[in-house]
Amino acid sequence: MFTSVDDVSARLAETGYLASPAVATTVFLADRLGKPLLVEGPAGVGKTELAKAVAQVAGARLVRLQCYEGVDESRALYEWNHAKQLLRITAGRDETWDETRADIFSEEFLLARPLLTAIRGDDPKVLLIDETDKADVEVEGLLLEVLSDFQVTVPELGTIAATSRPFVVLTSNASRELSEALRRRCLFLHIGFPDEELERRIVRLKVPGLDEALTESVVRVVGALREMDLRKVPSVAETIDWARTLLALGADTLDESVVRDTLGVILKHQDDVLKAAAKLDLGAV
Repeated sequence: MFTSVDDVSARLAETGYLASPAVATTVFLADRLGKPLLVEGPAGVGKTELAKAVAQVAGARLVRLQCYEGVDESRALYEWNHAKQLLRITAGRDETWDETRADIFSEEFLLARPLLTAIRGDDPKVLLIDETDKADVEVEGLLLEVLSDFQVTVPELGTIAATSRPFVVLTSNASRELSEALRRRCLFLHIGFPDEELERRIVRLKVPGLDEALTESVVRVVGALREMDLRKVPSVAETIDWARTLLALGADTLDESVVRDTLGVILKHQDDVLKAAAKLDLGAV
């Protein structure tokens, strides 16, 4: 997919994703080694967007498994179309059970979920397993088979192996510790908050109409907020939202009035808003 680390950076940038050298290097290695990529970091730093950008660059189909508490095999891997099976059984009342069973447990009645979808077919795919840490521990056992051998066993049909391996991205906000067995199968990448220069470039790219001086002010103020003891510090996504808000309001500078009225765009808890309003010194930033 990629010829070099610089190629990764250049092609991701064409999609609007500005990758740091560490991100570009790890993506290149994941592609070259055929290894899944585990991406950890706070919410809003671009973990999911990285998978989307890689899919766009590769001209691949993005297959997404959104993890949550209670997600199980039927939602992640496959399940049988029970309603269709019942109709088939009803229609074949004169058949023997063996004849009916051979039919209802066939591809026609199989509902492929994201993991099975990702390993079937020859078309290029990017498999995004999003917020892996929100899934139950038992789901990791399911992921181990898929990520180790890129194959899935359906008892009624046998083993379905990938003919074309997908590029796999797992994301995690580190709300719980993932198993060592899962980590061993992946290359690891931590995406934290970008440095000021990279964040300014991101804002300029995503909000091109914003004044350069105001862009620098936004990035400095967000950086100051991240140094406070807040429940949820603003991420890159909030920085971009704030920049778009200021552009929509026609703001020329970040004065106390503008900041106070728009803090709800970048801070999501009232106690954080109150703390920031009390402690933020615009003159110092």
